[in-house]
Order: sequence, then C-alpha cells, then structure tokens
Amino acid sequence: MLRRTCAVALIALAATAPAASAHQGSPNYLSQIDNVQPAVDGLSVEVLSRDDRLLLRNTSGRDVVIEGYDGEPYARVLGDGTVEVNRDSPAFYLNDDRFGDVAAPKAADGKGAPRWKELSRTGRFEWHDHRMHWMSQTPPERVKDATEQTKIFDWSVPLDVNGRSGAIAGTLFWTPTGNGGPPTAAIVALAAVLIACCIAVIVVRRRRAAGGGDGTPGAPQENKEPVEAW
Repeated sequence: MLRRTCAVALIALAATAPAASAHQGSPNYLSQIDNVQPAVDGLSVEVLSRDDRLLLRNTSGRDVVIEGYDGEPYARVLGDGTVEVNRDSPAFYLNDDRFGDVAAPKAADGKGAPRWKELSRTGRFEWHDHRMHWMSQTPPERVKDATEQTKIFDWSVPLDVNGRSGAIAGTLFWTPTGNGGPPTAAIVALAAVLIACCIAVIVVRRRRAAGGGDGTPGAPQENKEPVEAW
C-alpha cells in the first residue's frame, strides 16, 4: 500500500511539475497569427503557449531578419539555417521578461553595428515578443465581461526577407478561463506532501529494522537460541 501511494504521488508530481515550471502564457489571452508577409514558401510563424512566444521556421533559402522595437535588427535566420541574435538590440534583453522588467545595457541601443551571436543552425528561432501580448497584469478596459471573448488589439512584428519589407501580423484576444479541474499548484503541493510522508515512513521502518523489533535504535534483540540443559 505504501509503495502504491508513493507511486501515485510521483506520477501526479511528474505530470504537473513541467506545466507549473515551464514558461507559459496566460490562460486569459490568445494571440493568433493572421498572415505573414511577404508570403514565401518555407517561411512560417506560429504562436506558442497561447500568447507567450513566437516560433519562426525558415527553410526558404532566403535570409529573414526580425526587427526589434526601434526598428533595429534583432534576430535573423539565414538561408542556410543559421540563427543569430543581435546583442546590440535592446530587444535582446527586454525579451527575457514577460513584462519587459529588465534594463538593457546603455551600450545596447540598437544604433551601432549589429553584434551577432549565433544560437543554432536549425533554421528555427523562438522568442518572446512584447508586441503580441498584453503588457499588464490588469485586464484591459475593453474587457467588460470576463466571460466573453473580446478582441484586444491587432499587432505586427516587422521583418525583412532578402531585402523585402514585411511583417508578422496577428490579433490578441481576451478569452474566458474554464473552471474545470483542480489548480496545478494544489496538485503539485499535495503530491510533494505525499512523497515526503512516504520517505519519512520508509526511514522509520529502516531504523526499526536496523535497531530492533521494539522500534528503539540499537535495542538488543531477544535471544531466540535454545538454552542447553545440564
């Protein structure tokens, strides 16, 4: 029974911990891609975790440059699949926090020559972009009824494809949250408590087994050998 309880707790913790610790979007918002221009075969973009990140794939053989918040080159996925970010772009630092609550170095103003840093050669670039989500923990004023889906705004992320200007265009919506299922944090906490209890019981049992049958560590065991009669 003890082993079964521990196994159930471990399964529950394993199933919920990734969702709790991973970088996630907000269940109250949904950001969607409307179109990508210029339309090029092999170039695609999708939203990850509802409103959290954008994923650009480039197998077009063309160089794609994503612009930062001041129009500076922020990142690029080259035609050969090389993925690079510009460390001189303020976006390189601001995108580390969902609400941009970080300070970019003064030298990284996006006005100098790009300082490219290679990330991979996968042809895939995934990044958090503040232009495609709501930048406040307070709901927007236009959400009058939290139980109804509401359009918040249209958004755009400028890019360049082999010298042709374009953009990733999308729309952000407020979406009602469902009431089904217990909160993830509660499940994780319960599983952690169960595991701690299981560990404690196992430790106590081992100490009893090592120390003696009466549960006292180091207690001498009763002599069961027969006594020879004289």
